[in-house]
Amino acid sequence: MNPHPASSAAHRRGRRAGVRGAGLIEVLVAVLILSIGFLGIALVQTRALSQNNSSMGRSMAIVASYSILEAMRADRANALSGAYDTTVAADDCPASGTLAETQISNWCNELSASLGAAETTTGTVDCDAGGTCTVTIQFDDSRVGAGGNSEQTVVTKAML
Repeated sequence: MNPHPASSAAHRRGRRAGVRGAGLIEVLVAVLILSIGFLGIALVQTRALSQNNSSMGRSMAIVASYSILEAMRADRANALSGAYDTTVAADDCPASGTLAETQISNWCNELSASLGAAETTTGTVDCDAGGTCTVTIQFDDSRVGAGGNSEQTVVTKAML
């Protein structure tokens, strides 16, 4: 048994008084570290979304280039004669008329709908007499954010 119970209780109270608040500081440090981690996760998520949108834009440009190539394959005679060789701007699509003009107008509207009707969105078709065609699509990809190129160019080369 302890011969001095009063001094032992006073000793325990003194020890607790010196430790009081240490748990609160530990909790505050843990919350600080956790909140920094959450900010890091939010930054990674934001960059991933940005890159995903950029990738979608490039995919849409590839789909649009295949679209005009398939239209040209369906109208091969006019494509080989140069009826499709043109450059279109998505903010100023040409009027329809002949089959080739209608296909080019539809393609221009597709570029406008999928990549934006900005003046920087353009599509170029260039075919040689042998049936080798190059489709070039340029568009603004500023959603890629820091470290990326805001102007993207997708070039597709194919035989008719």
